[in-house]
Amino acid sequence: MNALNVLGTALAACSFDPLTGFYRDGCCNTGHEDRGTHVVCAQVTADFLAYSLGRGNDLITPRPEYRFVGLRPGDRWCLCAHRWNEAMQAGVAPPVDLQATHAKVLEVVSLEQLQAHALVPRQAPR
Repeated sequence: MNALNVLGTALAACSFDPLTGFYRDGCCNTGHEDRGTHVVCAQVTADFLAYSLGRGNDLITPRPEYRFVGLRPGDRWCLCAHRWNEAMQAGVAPPVDLQATHAKVLEVVSLEQLQAHALVPRQAPR
């Protein structure tokens, strides 16, 4: 797929451990069958996981039948655009990797909102 991120460049991988993405390809790719629009590459926090659980979406308990290992704070995961937006409005949005977040999210939230929650870019070792 030649998907773009919110910065207009090639979509980077989000996570291979745990393996994320609607297609379990490590990227926040999306398509017509992805009704949840799993396009936000976030580094989940304990507050977000608790919030999501309270909203009826348990991201903590492993579900092997869906190739889901369960998340812990610090894991990166492709979140649904609308759930991330809800969490932002509730003050518990997890930080976002802009390079690994699909441009489709811009239909739900603004680039400025995402930038306000951006992860600090990783620096190369010296």
